[in-house]
Amino acid sequence: MTCAIPPENSRAFLTRSTLTCPECGHAEELEMPTDACLFFHECRACHAMLRPQPGDCCVFCSYGSVKCPPMQQARA
Repeated sequence: MTCAIPPENSRAFLTRSTLTCPECGHAEELEMPTDACLFFHECRACHAMLRPQPGDCCVFCSYGSVKCPPMQQARA
């Protein structure tokens, strides 16, 4: 595994998050897009269509262990 040093004016963000289905509790680790929000995700276990909760920009912000990269950047 190699580690890259980010440019001086940028910050490294987490890009993997464990998404937990609110319907059945199934959890899966997913790669998050770094330049966009994911509005919909189908649970692989129960096939529920996950959507962001009111006030959240994406399913990772609502059901993930880590907020999406755009929100990480906004809070930095």
